[in-house]
Amino acid sequence: MSFKLNIITLGLLAATTGVNAADFSVQKANVQGIKLDAYQCKGCISKHGYQGEVQLSVGWADSDDVHSGNALGEAGDGIRTGVGTDLRYRHAGYQANVQAHQLGLDNSYAHIDVGQSGLYGVSLDYNLLTQYDSRAQTQLWHNNGMLLPSDATRLLDLQIEREKIGLGFEAQYSVLQAFINYDHEQKTGNRRSSLVAPRPVNFALPVDANTENLNAGLSMEGDSWLGELLYNGSFYRNNINNLSLPHLPDVYAATPDNDAHQVSLSGQYLMEQTSINGRVAAGRMIQDGELIQMNGNPLQSWDGQVDTLDARVGFSSMLTPRWRMNGQVDYSDRDNKSSVWDFAQLEFDSLSGAFKQNVPMDIERLNYKLHTSYRINSQYRLMGGYDRKEVERSYLEREQTHDDALWAKLNMRALPNTVIDFGARYEKRTGSIYDTVEATSIEENPLLRKFYLADRERNALELKVNYAPLDWMTVDFSGRYAKDDYAKTLIGLTESTDYGYDIQLGLQLSKQLQFYAMAGQQWIDSSIAGSQQFSSPDWHSDIADEFINLGAGFTYSGLLDDRLTVGGNYLFANSASDTLLTSTEMHPYGDYYAYNHSVELYGRYALSGSVGLKLSYQYERYYDTDYAQSGVNSIPGVITLGELNHNYNAHLLMFTFSYLLP
Repeated sequence: MSFKLNIITLGLLAATTGVNAADFSVQKANVQGIKLDAYQCKGCISKHGYQGEVQLSVGWADSDDVHSGNALGEAGDGIRTGVGTDLRYRHAGYQANVQAHQLGLDNSYAHIDVGQSGLYGVSLDYNLLTQYDSRAQTQLWHNNGMLLPSDATRLLDLQIEREKIGLGFEAQYSVLQAFINYDHEQKTGNRRSSLVAPRPVNFALPVDANTENLNAGLSMEGDSWLGELLYNGSFYRNNINNLSLPHLPDVYAATPDNDAHQVSLSGQYLMEQTSINGRVAAGRMIQDGELIQMNGNPLQSWDGQVDTLDARVGFSSMLTPRWRMNGQVDYSDRDNKSSVWDFAQLEFDSLSGAFKQNVPMDIERLNYKLHTSYRINSQYRLMGGYDRKEVERSYLEREQTHDDALWAKLNMRALPNTVIDFGARYEKRTGSIYDTVEATSIEENPLLRKFYLADRERNALELKVNYAPLDWMTVDFSGRYAKDDYAKTLIGLTESTDYGYDIQLGLQLSKQLQFYAMAGQQWIDSSIAGSQQFSSPDWHSDIADEFINLGAGFTYSGLLDDRLTVGGNYLFANSASDTLLTSTEMHPYGDYYAYNHSVELYGRYALSGSVGLKLSYQYERYYDTDYAQSGVNSIPGVITLGELNHNYNAHLLMFTFSYLLP
């Protein structure tokens, strides 16, 4: 049977304010003054019988850009339909739940669970998530692992569809609990990629892969302790092999199949005012796919294996009624046991005659955390802590790095109707001698410092204020500032500043009218130094990134004898990046920015205590431009996927019928 059930997150709806934040189901309608006998609380548990709601949505969309599907749930024009439900059944300890959202669209989900409370449960999940990129132009067409050139330029949608089916079982007996979950995800579609054969070619890489996940666990608990034994397994299989051109085989290596396994044991023990917790986990990642054969490669397949070991121990103790102390130590070891062999070295596309071994890179981490909290009185609470991260890497420019951080926060409630949180943080990274490693970076300038290995100092401040001057008004503000200084870096990232604010306003203007507004901005300024002559710095780049988000919305109920509720939401988002390159003179880069306007208007009408109607209209205006985009053959010697920028208006009109079970 072939059919489409799809998911896009009610989690996204709940996590974002604005257009997607409203719940339009019939039970949210204000139906004062009409017969309410058939209405039931969705959050309440009924001892017997059925409860819930069923929704059927029919709509029409108008859009000429597939990217609009990210906001409207599905790309394309024309009629679309979706089904949603939230049903529950309870009887004599047995229970069943059925939930679904927009089944029939390219983003939707369904969940079913049945069982007996305190004994067992079985669940079934279906998810479909589609991410839309752009409509591309291509002169390469994939057919059974062969990229076939075409004189004609064809159109192809760049999008990835993830379809997942999961099955779970859990059981409980006395102090024992056990569970096992299995899911299978199929990922299909096309995404951007490139190759050189012998000239640069951008092409649509076909995607067809399966991932299976298996999780199982057993837990026990006593009066003051609990423990859990877990297994996690992941199995990835790529259905697309290496890609070839008619005149050149294996021009693009396929993502290799791989497996991962992990077993962990965790527990917690409580003794009076102190709790102790810990976890130890051992894992193995395996990759043994065949390699593309070429001159100088002695291996037929890659015997890749990485063993991992993770451990954690922590405590939390209430030393006095006002003073709490928390501490934790984390250890992580990544031991690369993959194949090691002598490989002939290529220098400027010719054999040098020298042989070198590939190096299996290992990494070991050790983290310490000690945090404390002291309540001075009912109006002031002081928190602080010290964090340290030690990392040791093999075969990299810097074998050891140490990150130390000190932080403090003050919570204040001294002002009426106001809560203030102020925090400061200082971080410093040092480590062993930075030295260029011939095995990994023979072509790098010895003055270059990679930002995640370089010495760095960070100073950060944060302020949060919650203010409720009136019982119908709330104001929330947060501001943050952080500066990274790479004082010892001559070539690389030398400085970065990140600062911004968010403010939200909520108003309950009357019993029927609610209003909200929000605004936020963020700025990231970075400075980079480089060398064109492979020596001291001779050019500098300043990058300024800016983001802004604005939103507002309202809900008005009580119309038409308290049967009608209307509302609206508006969101605006804008991002821009400006890069200025300075050598002997200034060279600004081209435009790189995007903006988005989203509007939604809706009305809900309660025909009766069990039947509701909703009509909504959604509009999106989206525009972006990237100076790096170019036409298919606009640059001699380079084949692209065309200009993938977006500039569109999209509309969605949706009618929803809701029925609430009595």
